[in-house]
Amino acid sequence: MEILLHDVTRALMREYYEDFQNDPDVFMDMSRFTEYHYNPAVVDARFHKQQFAADRKNFLIMADGKPVGEVGLKHIDNEKKQAELFIHLQNDAVKNKGIGTKAELLLLDYAFNVMYMEFVFANVLKKNTRSQRVLEKVGFEYVGQGGKFRYYQYTRKGYEHRKQ
Repeated sequence: MEILLHDVTRALMREYYEDFQNDPDVFMDMSRFTEYHYNPAVVDARFHKQQFAADRKNFLIMADGKPVGEVGLKHIDNEKKQAELFIHLQNDAVKNKGIGTKAELLLLDYAFNVMYMEFVFANVLKKNTRSQRVLEKVGFEYVGQGGKFRYYQYTRKGYEHRKQ
């Protein structure tokens, strides 16, 4: 399976969200969990909002030419050379296939070699053990926890060492 990162387009974003399903593992407050219902106007509004966010860089994860996830950097601080990774896969059908792992590795390459970041951070709900395993597999270092979250970081130095 070929995994690539692709710039977000309105058409690809719509295609991605047509088969999207909310994942209970990413909801901190389960009373707010609802099933996702596709609405092109809502997707278009999300697309428009992302296009003008100066502190974000979003990609769609493409698996064999189809959008199956979103990955990117948020809270980008170019002065401090740091950002925070985020990732969402479309639904359970595309999980546990290595797609998230490959996408995170591609994003880290972009963060360190294109954007010249020094730090990439990530946080994950304590109950989301699948995401924790992926972060650790790609080389994120666990740095602590607080409340409902576990916190991770990846440094340029760690990235360069791992690439050797």
